Amino acid sequence: MESTSIRFATAARDLTRAARLCGLTAPRFKSPPRLGGYSRTIRRQPSGITVAIALRERPWAAVLADMIEGVVVGNGLSGVKADQVRRALWLAVDTPLAEAA
Repeated sequence: MESTSIRFATAARDLTRAARLCGLTAPRFKSPPRLGGYSRTIRRQPSGITVAIALRERPWAAVLADMIEGVVVGNGLSGVKADQVRRALWLAVDTPLAEAA
C-alpha cells in the first residue's frame, strides 16, 4: 500500500485536474492545517485558494471528503451545482483521470 503522503499527492493532482475540467478554480492542497485541532482549513488569498488537510490518524475516506469539500467551499458552490461537482470529484478520485484517458 502506498504511503499516505503519496496517496494525498495523487488525489490532489486528480482533484486539481477535475476541478479545472469543471471550470472551477483549482485549489492548492497541503498538509497539515496551520491551526491545530482542525481537520480542514481553507484560505482565500489573491493568489488563489489553499485547502489544508489533516492526514494523521484519519480514515482515508475522510481525507478525500475534506479535499472534495474544500474544492466545493473554496469555489463558493451550493445547491445542485455543488452536488454535481461533488459527484464529478468523487469520480475523479475513484477512477483517476490519468487511467480514464
